[in-house]
Amino acid sequence: MSLDPTKRDPRTTTVKLYNTLTKNKEELKTLKQGEVKMYVCGPTVYNYIHIGNARVFVFFDVVRRYLHHLGYKVTYVQNFTDVDDRLINASKETGESVPEIAERYIHAYFDDMDALGVKRADVHPRATEHIAEMIEAVQTLIDKGYAYERNGDVYFRSLRKKDYGKLSHQSLDELKAGARIEVNEQKEHPLDFALWKAAKPGEISWDTPWGPGRPGWHLECSAMSRKYLGDTLDIHAGGADLCFPHHENEIAQSEAWTDQPFVRYWLHNGLINMRNEKMSKSLGNVKYVAELRKEYSSAAIRYFLLSVHYRNPLQFSEEIMNQAEGSVERIETAVTNLRHRKQAALEGAPAEELIAALQSLSDQFYSAMNDDFNTANAISVIFEAVKLANEWVAKPVISRGSAEALLDWFDTFGGEVLGLVRGNKEESLESEIEALIQERQQARKDRNFARADAIRDQLLNRGIILEDTPQGVRWKRK
Repeated sequence: MSLDPTKRDPRTTTVKLYNTLTKNKEELKTLKQGEVKMYVCGPTVYNYIHIGNARVFVFFDVVRRYLHHLGYKVTYVQNFTDVDDRLINASKETGESVPEIAERYIHAYFDDMDALGVKRADVHPRATEHIAEMIEAVQTLIDKGYAYERNGDVYFRSLRKKDYGKLSHQSLDELKAGARIEVNEQKEHPLDFALWKAAKPGEISWDTPWGPGRPGWHLECSAMSRKYLGDTLDIHAGGADLCFPHHENEIAQSEAWTDQPFVRYWLHNGLINMRNEKMSKSLGNVKYVAELRKEYSSAAIRYFLLSVHYRNPLQFSEEIMNQAEGSVERIETAVTNLRHRKQAALEGAPAEELIAALQSLSDQFYSAMNDDFNTANAISVIFEAVKLANEWVAKPVISRGSAEALLDWFDTFGGEVLGLVRGNKEESLESEIEALIQERQQARKDRNFARADAIRDQLLNRGIILEDTPQGVRWKRK
């Protein structure tokens, strides 16, 4: 029995993950032992992110956390698409420049993701900062005969790549029949896709050997992932809607460019349905994270996004969100009661029977996460730990060591891995909140009410509610 039930030797841990490319569950074997190079497609920053976007970012945040917990050195890259048709259209409608719109929504993205406990990537590259790499890629593909230029547009010859369609597992005829293919007389074949687009009058553009223009969407990720992770990635991930054409086209252009395998493991999460309907702007049922944060706690939103296995569809409804609120409250109450009990606990080592019970729960947690990152089953283990914690809190006598062992377990698996438990490691965050409260109090004394209100709003956006009482300011999480 391990002295520390929260630790496991990563050398003896086998992680299996479902690879979209092979349609099989495979053992994770990285290109370089002990290291993971991971790329997740980020948002196109023309609007606030919706709950479907958030599922991608929250789930793969957990994948990264778990691999790091196992001892892997994870290099995590998530891009921003800060130039495309939607940004250009938004620029025309608002009169703002494309960079101004992108900057605003990048800030909004970080505000939402910080609230949901999503850790920043090691690199958040922006497409507009990597134009030189994209021009290099296009020129190489032209020189190799994989691409051709027509009136300033550059297209990729899909038929030249003999295994085109291998990720979506469709033949060329099936792809042609099922894809929404834009009628374009410049293309040699309907499945050819744009690597570079010629600029229209007044549009943002960059000078190239083919004239002024801007990158195609698919090209951006190939250029940025190669710069920061090399020719071959261990994991590339995103929503199931990106499998075709985005990821299919990424594979084609990247492998034609480098002559190397592009990705070892492709992971795709299922989509979100709104009350049994597909979430879409045309149906008017899109839920933005910024709006949901006004209705539900950030912890409940994160819980909801992890409550179903990532490859399955996820149903959204008010009833389900209310259940999520109740679930996170149960977890938080158990942890809070443990902390209070620890303060009055007797000095002493953790009980052997408790360590054995925690070891069993750890084994179950690892089993769930090692089986294709099954967060739904892992959460079930968290509730078994809640039941165990409540039993020990109810005992007449409990040692400080026992309370600490339980808290460490929650801090590791509920906090460090799943991001659902506010553990001891968040003391720095609490200090930051207290500092902002003190700054607000001083602003009120100085009659700088605008600054005081701004701080209150800043904390509210992070899920922190302030209560002014006769005994002073108290705060709690929404």
